[in-house]
Amino acid sequence: MNDALTKQVLDLAVEIQQIPAPTFQEGARGAFVRARLGAEHLQDVTADAIGNVYARLPGLGRGRPLVVSAHLDTVFPAGSDLHLIRHTEKISGPGIGDNSLGVAGLFGLLWAIRQNGHPLPGDIWLVANVGEEGLGDLCGMRAVVDRFRDEPLAYLVLEGMALGQIYNRGLGVRRYRIAARTAGGHSWVDYGNPSAVHELARFASQLVILPLPDKPRTTLNIGVVSGGFSVNTIAAQAQLELDLRSEGPHALASLVAQVETMVEKANRPGVTFTGELIGSRPVGEISPHHPLVELALRCLKEADVQPYLNIGSTDANIPLSRGLPTICIGLTLGDGAHTLDEYITTRWLPKGLGQLVSLVLNLFEVYPDGFN
Repeated sequence: MNDALTKQVLDLAVEIQQIPAPTFQEGARGAFVRARLGAEHLQDVTADAIGNVYARLPGLGRGRPLVVSAHLDTVFPAGSDLHLIRHTEKISGPGIGDNSLGVAGLFGLLWAIRQNGHPLPGDIWLVANVGEEGLGDLCGMRAVVDRFRDEPLAYLVLEGMALGQIYNRGLGVRRYRIAARTAGGHSWVDYGNPSAVHELARFASQLVILPLPDKPRTTLNIGVVSGGFSVNTIAAQAQLELDLRSEGPHALASLVAQVETMVEKANRPGVTFTGELIGSRPVGEISPHHPLVELALRCLKEADVQPYLNIGSTDANIPLSRGLPTICIGLTLGDGAHTLDEYITTRWLPKGLGQLVSLVLNLFEVYPDGFN
């Protein structure tokens, strides 16, 4: 990948990073990407009802289409400081790798294919989708797969970081909002009345000591806690948001059942507990011996990057769960994802873009009509 194209991609990633895009508030970033795709004179540049942006690079009509996607949204709430610092081989800024660079990578793929000068057998759909992070619950990718179903040759999901990793397995995730409610009251006058905060704290202390298996790896995290009105009020309401994950569907189901039983048993006179499912990311996988995976491994090795297969919670979960050929790949290395200290290392980007372009070209050359 030449230096000029790499610089173009990095410059575009910086522009994208400066546009706030919290989950469910990706409109401004989506509009920017849509306008840039339109300026590339692509076909069918549109946005759907939930904010996914689509554009089609026409092929020769002799092969199945390929969907290449990257999510628009970030974990950072509105008003976050998006200050960015560029060094010679490093760019630091919240969301630069997850996933501003991934979105810019869609354009890098487009520019490289045009430089190649040979029309491809099938269309490439470039998709910048919403709702990948947090409580977005992969709503954007659900809409993408509902639209294209099993028509595409494959789904390629781009993340800005994680170069070398090929996500061929989707990690199962369940998320709950668990709430406690009581009558509340005055901290002095009504002392002795149950407090929703106290009840929830006791519940949380029992959650975190639940035994979790190491194999399959299974995790539990309380990410958000809120409740009460003032320091001198017995809280009438409190809630927490709980994230449950496992590499094994049976282990995840067992953990979910334990939590739901705990919620039910926590109810008593004067104390009401409820558990609301607020996120469900389905499991799915593609064999490590599938031609798509083997080709991705080869392209990374040819780019002089050591590849390895991995499991993760990404947009790839949705098509994988429906048995569709899908992988998620990274474009460069970096660290600090989901923190204000996030950064990418720029010297790896040419290799990352190179493996992406090679993967796409080889897919169309070897498997234009699919893998069957």
